Amino acid sequence: MNQVTLDFNGYTITTDKRLMKVSDIHRWLSEESYWCKGIPYSVFKTSFDNSFCIGAIIDDKQIGFAKLITDYATFGYLADVFVETEHRGKGISKKMMEVLLGLDWVKSLRAIRLATSDAHGLYRQFGFTDCRNPEKIMEITRTDIYKSDL
Repeated sequence: MNQVTLDFNGYTITTDKRLMKVSDIHRWLSEESYWCKGIPYSVFKTSFDNSFCIGAIIDDKQIGFAKLITDYATFGYLADVFVETEHRGKGISKKMMEVLLGLDWVKSLRAIRLATSDAHGLYRQFGFTDCRNPEKIMEITRTDIYKSDL
C-alpha cells in the first residue's frame, strides 16, 4: 500500500507507521479511551502491526490516530479513533477520515463498519449510516477483558 504523508495546518497526517509514536498511541488508548482502557502494550502493538493506520503528529507527539482492521480487499472495521482533547475542533479527525476513506483501495471495500458512542456526526459526513439490518449482526463483547484483578 502506498503511504500518504501531508501537512495539515501544522500537523503531519500520515499513514506511514514508521512516523507514528506507538507509545503515545498506546498511552492514550490504555489510559484515556472508554473502549479499551488498560489494554496491554503487547496486545495493542499486535493490533497496530496488523492493521492499516493513520495518525496525526505535531511537535514529535502523536495526538491523533485511527486504524482500519482489514483484509485489504472486501471489508474493514474502523477502530481506536481519537484526537487528544486539546487538539479537538481543528478538523484533525475529519482530515484523517478524508485521507483514509479517500484511498482507492479503501473506496473499493464492500463494507466498512465501526462502533461509536459520541461521533456519529463525524462519520455520517463520510457516508456511514445506521446498520440496515442490525438484527443480522451479532457480536461477542468482552468489555472487562483488560481489567486487572489487582
